[in-house]
Amino acid sequence: MTDKPQPLRSAWLEGPAGHNGRRIAHGFFTREGGVSAGTYAGLNVGGGSNDTPECVAENRRRVAETLGVSADHLMTVHQVHSADVLHVTQPFGIPRPKADAMVTDVPGIAIGALSADCGPVLFADHKAGVVGSAHAGWRGAFDGVLENTVEAMIGLGASRENIIAVLGPTIGPENYEVGPEFYGQFITRDPAYTTYFRPSNKEGHRLFDLWRFITDRLTGAGVQADALRQCTYANEDLFYSYRRMTHRNEPDYGRQIAAIAIIEN
Repeated sequence: MTDKPQPLRSAWLEGPAGHNGRRIAHGFFTREGGVSAGTYAGLNVGGGSNDTPECVAENRRRVAETLGVSADHLMTVHQVHSADVLHVTQPFGIPRPKADAMVTDVPGIAIGALSADCGPVLFADHKAGVVGSAHAGWRGAFDGVLENTVEAMIGLGASRENIIAVLGPTIGPENYEVGPEFYGQFITRDPAYTTYFRPSNKEGHRLFDLWRFITDRLTGAGVQADALRQCTYANEDLFYSYRRMTHRNEPDYGRQIAAIAIIEN
């Protein structure tokens, strides 16, 4: 691994300089470029893991530096698989508020979503100078965290037609096997949701396409949506994965981060 973070980026989110000499910086960070070791080897930013706190702090500092903000301006919430969105106007400390998405129009603050199979989504309206981040596991996406993030951005002056949303590394449909109770929740809500499932090799189980479910929810919210289509479970060199950890009976796992910020030029 390299000694500096090597985030994945989306041309959609790079965008123009925007108004008042501001630009938007973002990154879907991988395991590369961190100081953690062992199970957490690489750029683990998960404060909820049992990694050495000093390593997590240094990894977060490297993420912030890559984005162009100070370490204490990299904001992450206590994620609880909710549909709640936090409007961030200034840095907050510990304990972190419970939510699963954030929006801001304040320069110099990076807002991020931690993940290890769930869907990290970054949002931007370059014209309005408003950004968002969301942690969208199946539960959060099912309950409306993506739509709520869009509405919160609109509340800050963004326009629905100008919002771009990009799904970062997420467990792919080839590796997301679910049982009958999971499937039942979806088709009870909407029988059309059967389109997101296909049979697996295990009787009574199905493979779930979280990638498509998230991007469809985003386009259904009226925004422009794209996905990096990178599977966290399949690529151990680049990504942490909760499901991979459970399949191996490992004691813990790291978390990667996707983050976005408005930067003054």
